[in-house]
Amino acid sequence: MAVIAVAGIAAVAFGGLLKGKPPGDQACQAAVDTAARLAPLIKGEVAALTAAKAPLRLPDLAFEDASGAPKKLSDFRGKTVLLNLWATWCVPCRKEMPALDGLQAKLGGDAFQVVAVNIDTRDPEKPKTFLSDAKLTKLAYFSDAKAKVFQDLKAVGRALGMPTSVLVDGNGCEIATIAGPAEWDSADAVKLIEAATSKAAAGL
Repeated sequence: MAVIAVAGIAAVAFGGLLKGKPPGDQACQAAVDTAARLAPLIKGEVAALTAAKAPLRLPDLAFEDASGAPKKLSDFRGKTVLLNLWATWCVPCRKEMPALDGLQAKLGGDAFQVVAVNIDTRDPEKPKTFLSDAKLTKLAYFSDAKAKVFQDLKAVGRALGMPTSVLVDGNGCEIATIAGPAEWDSADAVKLIEAATSKAAAGL
């Protein structure tokens, strides 16, 4: 826990140098265009989101599902994903989870999924118990007990603290990122995600 906390603080210190200047991937230009079209919707409860300014294909993050089977970010290609990193020791993370569960309940399906990856490194049952006790049943359970997903996102300047969420398009490219919690089941967030997963975004 302490390692991740220190890493988060360190990321804030140098993350600004990377922010806006990630490794380029011209195949991800469409995600930057989407981010520009969504800009008018980044307000209210999701005002802290930072829209992608340059193409960035995220690392093919590796984690596990509830059964322990390996999963990768690329397994979700073809759908828009809200990737979230959380931990039970992170108070803002715990407070944010009901909103993420609510967003998945409202919009989860073939076109969109909340992929919340727990990075607790000690007791693997603790996050499962937390979700069960809080009656958060819509989120699929994913975890990375080594917290490598945090380090991999940090390496591209996209893990500046906890929680961290990245809106990712169907090609694995960044649309927008937020360091910190948001009210993901709010009207502002729902409208943003609906636009991101619809051709209607082109008309914004």
